[in-house]
Amino acid sequence: MHSAIAALMVAVTVGLAPATPEPAEERALQARVDGVIDRALAEKRIVGTVVLIARDGKVVYRRAAGAADREAGRPMREDALFRLASLSKSVVSVAALALIEQQKLGLEDPVTKWIPTFRPRLADGSEPVITVRHLLTHTAGLSYDLMEPPDGPYHKARISSGLDQTGLSMKENLRRITSVPLSYAPGKGWGYSVATDVLGEVVARAGGAPLPKVVERLVTRPLGMAGTGFNVRDAARLTTPYADGKPEPVRMGDSHFVPWGPNGVTFEPKRVFDARSFPSAGAGMVGSAGDYLKFLESLRTGGAPVLKPSTVEQLSTVQVGPEAQTLGPGWGFGLASGLLVDPVQARSPQSAGTWQWMGAYGHHWFVDPKQRLTVVALTNTTFEGMWGPFATQLRDAIYDAGR
Repeated sequence: MHSAIAALMVAVTVGLAPATPEPAEERALQARVDGVIDRALAEKRIVGTVVLIARDGKVVYRRAAGAADREAGRPMREDALFRLASLSKSVVSVAALALIEQQKLGLEDPVTKWIPTFRPRLADGSEPVITVRHLLTHTAGLSYDLMEPPDGPYHKARISSGLDQTGLSMKENLRRITSVPLSYAPGKGWGYSVATDVLGEVVARAGGAPLPKVVERLVTRPLGMAGTGFNVRDAARLTTPYADGKPEPVRMGDSHFVPWGPNGVTFEPKRVFDARSFPSAGAGMVGSAGDYLKFLESLRTGGAPVLKPSTVEQLSTVQVGPEAQTLGPGWGFGLASGLLVDPVQARSPQSAGTWQWMGAYGHHWFVDPKQRLTVVALTNTTFEGMWGPFATQLRDAIYDAGR
């Protein structure tokens, strides 16, 4: 299953021009992945994408394809910037872990140590202790409006997902979150949620600066992620977002609702240009595929210069078991992403221990430490690039799973 990946030894250093590859395996991988991308574009399932694949720290595949802006005829570039949505979560979680290493923050710190007014209650009126660990692992009892039907409590309280409500402050969103009863006692369940946005405020206070500054100081600057942050540093490189549609994806407007699950997700792409909007740790960053590859590779190789190897080991250890089905059957959760526990149950060619996550604007990534493999696939198409056939077909092509 993994023979094709195991044989790849292409001398292409991240960010440098390709060296002479070993032809057979390089061409086979390129043909398979090109086929997936070409089909997705031809069938008008995605508008544009940047895909980077690295093994042993060397890029074995790189391609920018399709359009960054279809209507303007602007082609996709490898250095294109994307609204990262939930890819922001892992970056901010790593910033939190860096503060823990510096003993400026503790995993078991109650959130009230940093945000005294953050005191959501259970349905019976009792006030449980929520810790930093609960926030990192999404076991705090919080939720998302997108996980609820239209009449759910998060909709009624108008709690922002970090993708919408341009101009909303962190103070007001925290007030709204605390006004809603917790879904379960902290530590007694798992639920994807606004926990990372709350964590972002904790990181800001523990780090002694606004969240964007703390993340830059601890993560993006040490790694040379020059295009990644909570604002758009080069608007000419920013891709235009699209949503799934027939006969082709639909260009998003200033406020765009995309049906999904029990309700759907509201996107406000303009939010990233509004300085009044709280910097969403869960959904608010902008960055490039190349920058994100640097971030993942730093973790895969032990964490330097951001984290210690012992912290990366914690990060990549299952904190919530597969019963939570964080990415479906067979998937648990660590301190920053989903972790594959049972590849057979997940029906995945990936190795046990693979880390993976995705972003609602149309992205997914994974790191297979056993195969020394890192994959970043960013698109400008919601939700196809996140968990549509494109994501699955790309994964299977990389592993040559049909063999």
